Amino acid sequence: MAEFEIKDLKRRMEGAVEVLKKEFGGLRTGRASISLLDPVMVEAYGSEMPVNQVGSVGVPEPRLLTVQVWDKGLVKATEKAIRDAGLGLNPQVDGQTVRVPIPALDEERRIDLTRVAGKYAEQAKVAVRNVRRDGMDTLKKMEKDGDISQDEQRGHSDDTQELTDAEVARIDEMLEAKQAEIMQV
Repeated sequence: MAEFEIKDLKRRMEGAVEVLKKEFGGLRTGRASISLLDPVMVEAYGSEMPVNQVGSVGVPEPRLLTVQVWDKGLVKATEKAIRDAGLGLNPQVDGQTVRVPIPALDEERRIDLTRVAGKYAEQAKVAVRNVRRDGMDTLKKMEKDGDISQDEQRGHSDDTQELTDAEVARIDEMLEAKQAEIMQV
């Protein structure tokens, strides 16, 4: 039973790290990335749809994204959605293709983005620590109920702490890499 708990805790902690990867993917670094348009929702066919469901998103150049819209009637809606998404992007229509040039970042904006990356990393660490706390509480309850011995509880607590330390270290590494990428000119 306790072995299952450790695997479950690991899965939940890795979920927090995956969320962080997605959030980092949406942070603009001055270089084009398909994930930059992930939060963009296009008004299409009476509902909101992600931009990747109305067209093919591509990166033909390091500072350019393109969205090849499949339905001619959605080109203007796609352009408007990208412009209004609050990403600081200015799309241009070229037939059925929406071109999205990625402007260079100034020093002030780079520093702001490193702060945002830090906040995302801190949220991920809090999520990992919450998973650890849940696991520790479960272990204490199992010991109290007589399901496991005190030695087993201590051993599993140590394993849980090691797992937590490893995930927090991984988050720190990801943050350092992302901050270096943002600050790179």
